[in-house]
Amino acid sequence: MRLLAALSLYALALASLAGSANAASTEEVARPAQGGTTITLRGSEFGSMLFGPKRQAIYIFENDSKGKSNCYGACAKAWPPVFTKVKPQAGKGVKQSLLGTTRRKDGKTQVTYAGKPLYFYVNEGPGEVRCHNVNLNGGLWWVVGPNGRRRP
Repeated sequence: MRLLAALSLYALALASLAGSANAASTEEVARPAQGGTTITLRGSEFGSMLFGPKRQAIYIFENDSKGKSNCYGACAKAWPPVFTKVKPQAGKGVKQSLLGTTRRKDGKTQVTYAGKPLYFYVNEGPGEVRCHNVNLNGGLWWVVGPNGRRRP
């Protein structure tokens, strides 16, 4: 009888451990993804401006309406959108309250700042700023200051 009670207690303990292991696994799966695209503020010849995670300059396009991109096809190849899979993150000097997202026609999520969709320029390396106030792909492109407005 004691052996049966001991075995029952042992089985109950194992079941309890298995249940807690499953609960931990479920919590890990249910936990939201972290680490959206981080936007930072850095100095440049145009003053403080937004940069992407790999120190790429960030631009806004004059032909975008607030919250909506008008850059697709050849435009988006030259000016790749700043994408994120989860909520974008504000790095040093960037206001989290101005960061947001917009859904593109292809279903991808593009980062916005002060309601304006953000882009990189394909022919720039880390820290380079070549296309401020440049008319390409049907409109003017500007770097973005900490307030979300184009830099002078």
